[in-house]
Amino acid sequence: MPPYPHGYQGQAAIGAFLGASAAWRRGRRYELVPTRANAQPAFGCYLEDADAPVARAAGLIVLTVRAAHLAGITRFMDPDVFRVFGLPPTTPAAH
Repeated sequence: MPPYPHGYQGQAAIGAFLGASAAWRRGRRYELVPTRANAQPAFGCYLEDADAPVARAAGLIVLTVRAAHLAGITRFMDPDVFRVFGLPPTTPAAH
């Protein structure tokens, strides 16, 4: 399961990623479901479906933590990885 070419290392890159993500999702709700990947914190990311009362699997976000600090983010854009982590393909949308 290679990562999509979205890996961010260091404070500047992580900050830019988070800023761009916030701007992109404007007006869209998403849900994060916690899990673990390679002993690191991870989240299944679900985007709200505008046509149904669910949020659909959109990708997996894995955080790299070193010395109690966020050192990197790797994003897997393939929703098929949810199966590997026991995450459902949809969740009820929070309204």
